[in-house]
Amino acid sequence: MSFDFKKYHDQLVFVPLGGSNEIGMNLNLYGYKGKWLMVDCGIGFAGDWLPGVEVIVPDVSFIAERKDDLLGLVITHAHEDHLGAVPYVWRDLECPIYATLFTANFLKAKMAEMGPGKKPKVIEMALGGTAQIGPFALELIELTHSIPEMQAVAITTEKGVVMHTGDWKFDSDPLIGPVSNYAALSKYGDGKVLAMVCDSTNVFIEGEAGSEGDVRAQLTTLIAACQQRVVVTTFASNLARVATIIHAAQDAGRVVALAGRSLHRVVEAAKESGYLREDAEFISDKEVQNLSRRDVLVLCTGSQGEPRAALTRISRGEHPTIRLTPGDTVIFSSRKIPGNETKINGIHNRLILSGIEVITDKDDSIHVSGHPARNELKRMYEMVRPRIAVPTHGEPRHLHEHAKLARTLGVKETVEAYNGAVVLLEQGEASVVGKVQAGYVAIDGLSLVPTDGDVIRMRRKLRDDGAVFVSCVLNKDSELVAPVQVSVPGLLDAKEDKELLDECIALVSEALQHTKVRAGNEQVKEQVRLLLRKFFKGELDKKPVIEVQVSRV
Repeated sequence: MSFDFKKYHDQLVFVPLGGSNEIGMNLNLYGYKGKWLMVDCGIGFAGDWLPGVEVIVPDVSFIAERKDDLLGLVITHAHEDHLGAVPYVWRDLECPIYATLFTANFLKAKMAEMGPGKKPKVIEMALGGTAQIGPFALELIELTHSIPEMQAVAITTEKGVVMHTGDWKFDSDPLIGPVSNYAALSKYGDGKVLAMVCDSTNVFIEGEAGSEGDVRAQLTTLIAACQQRVVVTTFASNLARVATIIHAAQDAGRVVALAGRSLHRVVEAAKESGYLREDAEFISDKEVQNLSRRDVLVLCTGSQGEPRAALTRISRGEHPTIRLTPGDTVIFSSRKIPGNETKINGIHNRLILSGIEVITDKDDSIHVSGHPARNELKRMYEMVRPRIAVPTHGEPRHLHEHAKLARTLGVKETVEAYNGAVVLLEQGEASVVGKVQAGYVAIDGLSLVPTDGDVIRMRRKLRDDGAVFVSCVLNKDSELVAPVQVSVPGLLDAKEDKELLDECIALVSEALQHTKVRAGNEQVKEQVRLLLRKFFKGELDKKPVIEVQVSRV
């Protein structure tokens, strides 16, 4: 996929590689004078279309081919969908990384878990700090979100200013960190902003997102009323919520146990950055069993139903140390990310069938979003007053609705981008002018696997159509000297479908009786494959994976 950037060498372009077809997995590029600046590099959740895969990252091949011109990566905040892909793709980029203290500490902890190898140079920026990176002059602007040090990035070039908001909301009581820097936003709104690239997550929601302070009051009351063991799950990187849960537990006279590696990581980063007291104490999940059910609160990962997360294992009775009994309470202080509903509902159902009380944001006011609802978006546009609006951080339906809203607020030009779109940021000419390589790469264990590669295709086929494994023992004259063995995992039930399986074995055996004397192993394998392919297509309308092993004696 080729695009001639030389034609636009002296013009400013925006190229999203993630986050403009989905909520999450944000990766955004700005190109000017032959140089590139990246903003954020995050992960996304995989769906059922990727069997065995939980997490995906953006395909960075486009910018990796131009890494000599990639001047830096600016990370707006420490959420996984904005920095989680860095450990997996940075070695293809090898650019310096710019982040504030808390975000830098969080990233360094993640990088350390990846083992030996070259590590990035992380340049720490002050809150509200500035930097000159090639033709890009940056100023960070503090905004409230559900994690400390969320920084919008005002990117100034000779072509104008782009306000890249990242994730944000306007919270008058954020609990951790200051309120949004309205003065800085308004300063840029004095006719200086060429374009705003802005969060679209909650564009369909009227009103405002709500305050973290209100959630703290509600959770404190709720937890105090619980009489037995309490388990609370939330987004591990939502430090404001983590701090709220700790406060509510202590107010109820409970000690806090952390269950889940990502929670330990965010707590350590918060201590190092001064957002939690260094002497804040927690017990391990191993110590939970030594305390009475009334004296402990378990704060755990798994709010999105992740298969290996602590809450999923607890709900299945598979956690090594944490057990729940009837009368215990599990609180979901989070929302369901679209696509995760089935997994989350599965946890709810298993807990309820075990006699556990389940409380969600549908039952109580125990979660507020970290993203702006429509009134907050309107306020942002009134302050920044961009000439061009480029919605991001959303599915196509979010971006389309956001563009419509921006036009009602007086924005003359809107561009609905998509992953891989080349967006020209030029007043009077703002539009998609081309397309580059974009897509997804699966994180499979510690490996990166193409989502359209042989591994994933084979998994889908095995999942959908099952497999047939055939073992034939022949002598040197290609005569069958032992019974044919056939195994059909995921295709037939050995007991319920015995008649059909016996028919399959007889068919193969009969065919091998007529095999040519000089037939080689590959000829025999192909003969059996073709025979079984036709048989199962006719009997079951299935195309299973067929593997044939031929042994000679």
